[in-house]
Amino acid sequence: QVQLVESGGGLVQAGGSLRLSCAASGGTFSGDVMAWFRQAPGKEREFVAHITWSDGNTDYADSVKGRFTISRDNAKNTVYLQMNSLKPEETAVYYCAATPHSGVLTTTHLYPYWGQGTQVTVSS
Repeated sequence: QVQLVESGGGLVQAGGSLRLSCAASGGTFSGDVMAWFRQAPGKEREFVAHITWSDGNTDYADSVKGRFTISRDNAKNTVYLQMNSLKPEETAVYYCAATPHSGVLTTTHLYPYWGQGTQVTVSS
């Protein structure tokens, strides 16, 4: 059973930066894809970015391209999300997710494993 634990959330001013971490345990595989989603109050959970453990291929939501960077440390079984130039509207709970599937993986139902989430608050 894959377990995911996020950390690194907090309060930051608009234009600031945060780095989120997601530590995976319990059976990740080289072909797994790891992703970050976020959910703002009253809104649906939305895709932010994903990365493949084996080759580091990445994909981003258009809204974060050029500002967010997803990366992984295979030795530590940890995925990171570096977030720069944060905006108040990006205040949300950020979730780490994992899936053994491949392909276009931007929807929540393709991810069977989820972390508990970490709160990111961006003040104006």
